[in-house]
Amino acid sequence: MDPFTAATASEAIEQVAKCLGCSPVSFDVARFLDDHDDLRHLREEFVIPKVSHLPPSDLSLVDGSEDCLYFVGNSLGLQPKLARKYIEEELDKWAQMGVHGHTVGSRPWAWAENNIEQLMANVVGATRNEVALMNGLTVNLHLLLLSFYEPTTKRHKILLEDKAFPSDHYAVESQISLRGFNPEKSMLLMSPRKGERTLRTKDILDTIEKEGDSIAVILFSGVQYYTGQLFDMAAITMAGQAKGCYVGFDCAHAVGNVELRLHDWGVDFACWCSYKYVNSGAGGLAGAFIHEKNALTIKPALTGWWGHQLKTRFQMDNKMDLLPGISGFRLSNQPILLVCPLQASLEVFNMTNMKALRKKSILLTGYLEYLIKHFYTKDETNLRKAYVDIITPSNPEERGCQLSLSFSVPISAIYEELEKRGVACDMREPNVLRIAPAPLYNSFSDVHRLISTLGQALQAGHELQQS
Repeated sequence: MDPFTAATASEAIEQVAKCLGCSPVSFDVARFLDDHDDLRHLREEFVIPKVSHLPPSDLSLVDGSEDCLYFVGNSLGLQPKLARKYIEEELDKWAQMGVHGHTVGSRPWAWAENNIEQLMANVVGATRNEVALMNGLTVNLHLLLLSFYEPTTKRHKILLEDKAFPSDHYAVESQISLRGFNPEKSMLLMSPRKGERTLRTKDILDTIEKEGDSIAVILFSGVQYYTGQLFDMAAITMAGQAKGCYVGFDCAHAVGNVELRLHDWGVDFACWCSYKYVNSGAGGLAGAFIHEKNALTIKPALTGWWGHQLKTRFQMDNKMDLLPGISGFRLSNQPILLVCPLQASLEVFNMTNMKALRKKSILLTGYLEYLIKHFYTKDETNLRKAYVDIITPSNPEERGCQLSLSFSVPISAIYEELEKRGVACDMREPNVLRIAPAPLYNSFSDVHRLISTLGQALQAGHELQQS
């Protein structure tokens, strides 16, 4: 029996329980799923913090020698074990040969990022020449918008989510102002329907059809950071381009999380950070994409010497020999100490593929959803019982690995009690706890332990509320 081939997570869980002769919420189910997980060995490629090492842990409540329950890869991924080795190699090279490190070794500093672009392209569904590793996410977004956003009096709007990540909102606002337009008139913000928490694809497409002639650029996230909603990037791209708009995506919460096919979908441009699901470390080297169809027509508005062809870059004649496509958008040489952890992580991704990771992810997040609904659904017969509401779409095709949870009791107390018990997760105002089981390193046993710990946290939070 292979539970990973079941039509739905619920079916897989219940089939396993029936086979084992136990309850679907028994820990035996989690252990069975872990034993039959073909990707379980990838967990060994990462350093998992111990409970005792997490500053908020209360060692009177939990065993400090255990691995923590790390469900915050949507904010910062775990450290790949090879990251330290690769960084130390470059520190040693710097110490031993100084400037010669630019052209010597397995990671020559003058083109080290080029050596891992194919690995990154595999993760986002692109060709190598469509991907560049450089800067931070917001810097890359600004560079891309400087070239793709060319407003006219007729076509000057940028369509984005009303609750886009703040950095995206600020970038769009400033780009519009930079061109002499009014953000209040040129920012077209989409909100969910009244009483709903996520956007309907139909409403997005209807807005594009209605407003498309006035829209210059459509910029959505791949996965919405707050709700965890996975947008239909293929449909949005097709609809936007049919109306003459450029279509781009901030893939910060999508890369390494869901299957992306940026090339096949015809996306015009995209950018992403790499420190979340791609595990490159805080402030890690970011990525950017321009589709090959735009490589010869879209030029960088700002240029630097790293956008110059490598073969002639060091002739220093000040005659720009611009690389086509996204590579021409490079400004400066990339920090080698940021290349190292990104390489370490991408090599782990290269041990599998996004299709396999996504297959596990759907079941892993489905298992979390199943257990939450079993234990913490609102009980109409006991209105005093604390409950959890999942605001992320229930359809696996409309979400990544993250579930965003709201609670019937004050969330700050629940968050604090979880942290005391060795759970690393993420609270976002006004009332959401984001739980992200990452398929590279989270296990089904982790999920089961989390649910048990959540019960303790809810009880403790309830007692605090009553006192």
